[in-house]
Amino acid sequence: MTSVSRRDFLQTGAFAVMATGVRGQAIKPQLTSVKALVFDTFGTVVDWRSSVIAEGQRLGKEKHLDVDWAKFADAWRAGYGPSMDRVRKGEVPWTKLDVLHRGTLDKLLADFHVTGLSEAEKDHFNRAWHRLRPWPDAVRGLTRLKTRYIIAPLSNGNISLMTDLAKFAGLPWDCILGAELAKHYKPDREVYQ
Repeated sequence: MTSVSRRDFLQTGAFAVMATGVRGQAIKPQLTSVKALVFDTFGTVVDWRSSVIAEGQRLGKEKHLDVDWAKFADAWRAGYGPSMDRVRKGEVPWTKLDVLHRGTLDKLLADFHVTGLSEAEKDHFNRAWHRLRPWPDAVRGLTRLKTRYIIAPLSNGNISLMTDLAKFAGLPWDCILGAELAKHYKPDREVYQ
């Protein structure tokens, strides 16, 4: 797989939509067999970074915390890969993303000297990943694609996370696919198979 920017990805998707008859145009032969489209979600469909920063700022204001929430959000996301790698290496059993996020959060709260949070407040903050805002064009684009295709996230997010996120952000998924069903994380081939 190659890395492409979100804009390139969306422009490619827009081309595919236009080429498949959504606007009444002829369908290109190589696309006629496409039945479903799956999407990475964090960063592609939703803006995880500014959403997590905003959640941190709200928490900081309520609890009078002096934290660089942009650095906190970046560090939280930076813990994503290493936490999944611990599962891949067999250091811990299969673990859903909510639990991995919480483990990283607990470490970061100590690293950033955030104290005085109740268990309920920590749990609520961890669930910030369930309340990520979509990019401005995401819901409209997905809704348009849904007129022709089955659409679903193919995410490392667990099913309850992705369900809550869809409800919060208005994401019109037909179903939810991903790591929890495969018991592997992307980019492991088992997720795609």
